[in-house]
Amino acid sequence: MTVSFIRCFFVILSGALGYYVGFLKNYPLLGTEIGLLSSLLLIFIESRCKGVSVRGLSSMVFGLLLGIFMAKIISDILQILPLGEFVHSVTKVVLTIIFSYLGAIMALRGKDEFNIIIPYVRFKRQDVKEGVILLDTSAIIDGRAIDIYKVHFLAGRLVVPSFVLRELQQLSDSADDMKRQRGRRGTEILHSMQEDPKIDLHIHEDDSLEKQGVDDKLIRLAKIMDGRICTVDYNLGRVALLQDVQVLNPHELVMAVKPVVFTGEELQVYLVKEGKEHDQAVAFLEDGTMVVVKNAKTFIGQNIIVQVTTVLQTQSGKMIFAKIKDTFREA
Repeated sequence: MTVSFIRCFFVILSGALGYYVGFLKNYPLLGTEIGLLSSLLLIFIESRCKGVSVRGLSSMVFGLLLGIFMAKIISDILQILPLGEFVHSVTKVVLTIIFSYLGAIMALRGKDEFNIIIPYVRFKRQDVKEGVILLDTSAIIDGRAIDIYKVHFLAGRLVVPSFVLRELQQLSDSADDMKRQRGRRGTEILHSMQEDPKIDLHIHEDDSLEKQGVDDKLIRLAKIMDGRICTVDYNLGRVALLQDVQVLNPHELVMAVKPVVFTGEELQVYLVKEGKEHDQAVAFLEDGTMVVVKNAKTFIGQNIIVQVTTVLQTQSGKMIFAKIKDTFREA
C-alpha cells in the first residue's frame, strides 16, 4: 500500500513538474505528457529491479567507484604521451566506460568477498547474531527447531515470511481434519514464540513475490536476505541446496546426535510389542530407535537386558537387532 502511494505521488509530482517546465517554454501540455511518461518509464524500470538487494547494490556502487578511480589513474598516465587533446578526451571516456563496467560486474560476482576487503560493505546488523534463519511451514509445525533454538544450537534472527503465515492460515481453515490440526498447531507455536522474550522472532512483510509458489518465494527471499532456510521438507531442502541456499534440517540434526551403539554392547530395554518374525519382540530407545529382539516374545511388557548383534542403517533411520543376554535368560 505504501509503495503504491509513493508511486502515485511520484507520477503526480512528475506531471506537475513537466507542466511547469512546459509552461515556461509555452508547451504546457507537451511538458505534462513528457513528465508523466518519464515517471511511468522510471516506475516500470524500478518494478523490474525487485530482486536487487541492498547488499548487491552497495557492492555494485563500490565496484563502479573503483572502476572510475582506475580509469582516472590510467588516463593521467596517458596524459604524459603526446597523443593530442582529442585522442586524450576519447581515451578518457572509453577507459571510464570500460573500467566502470568491469568494476561493477566484478563487484557483483564477488560480493561475498567484499566484506573481507571492506567489512562494512555488507551493512550487517549488529543485533543479528549469525544472520537470518527463515522458517517454513513444516519447521514451524514440527516444533523441534524452536527447541533447538532455545538451547542455543541455532543462532540468528528467526524470520517468518507473511506468505508462510498465509499458508498456515489456509491449513487451519482446511476441511481436512489432519491439515486443520497441523495448521492450528503451527499457529499456536508461533504465538508462544512471540510471547517468549528469549526468541528473536520477526514477521517479514513482502508483497514483491506474490506470483511465485511458497517454496520458490522462500528460496528467493533467502537469497535476497542472505539467509538460511530451516525446514524438515526434504524436497524443499534439496531444491534450496541446488540454488546455493544453506538449509538447516532439525531432523538431520537429531539423526546426527543419536547415541552410537556398537555390536556386542548391552542395553536395557522395555519390550512393547511383537515383531514381524516368529518369536520376536520390539523395543524403542529414548531417541526412537527401534530394537528388534529375537526369541523375546514371552518377555513383552518387561524390562530386560539385551546384547546388540547387528546395527542396520536404513533410509528412515537406524535399526538395532539384539538377543537376550545369556545371564539374564538364566536368571
